[in-house]
Amino acid sequence: MIKLIEQEKEFDRELLLKSLSGRKMLAYIKAYGTGYDFCRFYKVTDENGTGFMFMINSTLIICADDNLENTEEIDLFVSMNLPFRIEGSQKILNGIKIPERYQKLNRTIFELVPDEKPLESIEEFVDLNPKLPDVYNILSEGFPNIADFSLWYTDTSHRCRHGVSRTFTYRNSTTASAIYNIDGVVLIGQVATTESARGRGYAREFLKWLAQFFNGLGKKAYLMALDVRVSFYREIGFREIEREIVLERIDVEKESVMKGKLTDEQ
Repeated sequence: MIKLIEQEKEFDRELLLKSLSGRKMLAYIKAYGTGYDFCRFYKVTDENGTGFMFMINSTLIICADDNLENTEEIDLFVSMNLPFRIEGSQKILNGIKIPERYQKLNRTIFELVPDEKPLESIEEFVDLNPKLPDVYNILSEGFPNIADFSLWYTDTSHRCRHGVSRTFTYRNSTTASAIYNIDGVVLIGQVATTESARGRGYAREFLKWLAQFFNGLGKKAYLMALDVRVSFYREIGFREIEREIVLERIDVEKESVMKGKLTDEQ
């Protein structure tokens, strides 16, 4: 059975804390609660197990315990809603009867491993509280199909105000965001560099600094990379934690607004 969640007490926090996708769900619960149509949460149950689903910006995230087998209803939910992307529980994703309009993409989860050498020379160029319009200007060069400024600003500023997210810039040319910071675990995403500053190693320096920054706060930081960027993070020295698949529609043009939503991958 799939049921729309209307009260936060219906969530199983312990279950959601077991995965990065579950923590992302908790972050949006903290930021928005259950009262927004564009940010919907569902509980999935069968006679064996329990899971939760979360739909945001045409992305469907699924988290479940090892016993949930309720794929037929999830198949129906997917066919009715046609999210642009589906991610989360690998058991459920591998069990979904994928319509022809979806493809499987490989994604690698990396842990940001800090360098032992000091990085003070980098820190002086880091802005810990940049103006969001400046962040957007950098992102718009790295993500040409980014949502329009008003939508991006409304969501980002809201999550930052609620202590869920945080943005950073480096040398006024590179940006990265803590998509969430939940119980000592940080997910880094939306890394971009302006075209004029590319090739100077700014993203590499900045990410190494972020690894030290969060390590110094006693937090573990992770990022997700599709295959095209995996070699870059290996060269930096970040630790590969696991590989997974995500499902993504192939019948939506890249210029589409749906395609333009920012994702966590680099």
